[in-house]
Amino acid sequence: MKNFIEEFKEFAFKGNVLDLAVGVVIGSAFTAIVTSLVEDIIMPVVGIVIGGHDISNLSLKIGNTTLAYGAFLQAVINFLLIAFVVFMFIKIINTAAAKFKKETGEVGEEVEIPAAEQYLKEIRDLLAKENASLEE
Repeated sequence: MKNFIEEFKEFAFKGNVLDLAVGVVIGSAFTAIVTSLVEDIIMPVVGIVIGGHDISNLSLKIGNTTLAYGAFLQAVINFLLIAFVVFMFIKIINTAAAKFKKETGEVGEEVEIPAAEQYLKEIRDLLAKENASLEE
């Protein structure tokens, strides 16, 4: 039983699990922000542009069944707008991160290795390979 508890503690408090938990919480908060942006700001503007029509109420009655295709179209539009907003956020964050790395000099600046050092590395690798083949 004690081993089981130790295993559980190791699993539950690993960095990956905690990182995932933080990601889920922040993702939920971010979802609320993006959804509000789309529903409360972007969709009213879209409604004004298309003449104030609310497509979510569109439906077709067939017999005793009602096909609420307007709600489906609204969901598709919401998805596309949310995907676009998330894309723009990611693009802005990536641009800012690249600019920050460039300013701090963290960009993958290639350091030129002197020729003598490169030759020494090649000799070392050849000697290690030769020693490995002799030991077999």
